[in-house]
Amino acid sequence: MNAIADLFPGFRAAEIKTSSATLSAVIGGGGKPVLLLHGYPQTKAAWHRVAGPLAERFTVIAVDLPGYGDSRVIDPPEGWGSKRWMGAQLHELMRALGHERYAVVGHDRGARVAYRMALDLPDAVMSLASLAVVPTSDMWSGADKRFGMGAFHWFMMAQPFDLPERLLSADPDYFLDLTLTRMAGGLDRLHPLALEEYRRAFRDPSVRHAMCEDYRACAGVDEQLDLEDRRDGRKLAQPVLILWEEGKSFGGGRVPIDIWRDWADRVSGRGLPGGHLLAERATEDVLADLVPFLEAS
Repeated sequence: MNAIADLFPGFRAAEIKTSSATLSAVIGGGGKPVLLLHGYPQTKAAWHRVAGPLAERFTVIAVDLPGYGDSRVIDPPEGWGSKRWMGAQLHELMRALGHERYAVVGHDRGARVAYRMALDLPDAVMSLASLAVVPTSDMWSGADKRFGMGAFHWFMMAQPFDLPERLLSADPDYFLDLTLTRMAGGLDRLHPLALEEYRRAFRDPSVRHAMCEDYRACAGVDEQLDLEDRRDGRKLAQPVLILWEEGKSFGGGRVPIDIWRDWADRVSGRGLPGGHLLAERATEDVLADLVPFLEAS
């Protein structure tokens, strides 16, 4: 059984080598290119409910982030978990596929890579859709007891090598299932093939290590780059769509779209029901906003 083939009917699998990674993707549809970037602790399978409808109008590329899923990092450079480095590898992928300009849609960790790409590569990224996050520097500055108790993995996985790797190795399935249960409201709300893909990937020590490097970078260079952007007055030039968990606020009780207005002048969006895994739990609502946004931008 090929779970990815079953989850993405009509899509073709691709393995693209970049300067420092081999990236695993599925590609389908035709028209304006749209890059889909998943979050933690998932893989490209997270887009299985969104990719097909999008492919009716766009060329859709859903890829495992570098080090996640079936994407492998080759001779990792120092700081390879940074969103700037990940974004550069993904831009290489898009160019290898013949796409010089494209839209980026990211969820969770993928959304952090997506907005860094939009800031660093404004001539390539035509538009940005961000699901369920606010910028990293705003996340850290607003972190409090409630945040820490609910998102303890931000602190645990950012610890120096190899403490979190050792902790995660004790019972990977338990940790993953606990995480996804909290995100989805129950494992039965996830497609069983997607869930098995997440488990298969998380059982690989190299994938868990890549996730830790991602979180380490988030507590270091990623935050620093954000702070430099704010200091220098850099903003996102692209149209930006923000979708978030209905009722959720961040540091100081701010609504996500208000935080994003500090980063971009052309921002739209709303909160959606369904919890953190919006692409899987609020698919129709996501598509209702995402399709016209991508068509217009």
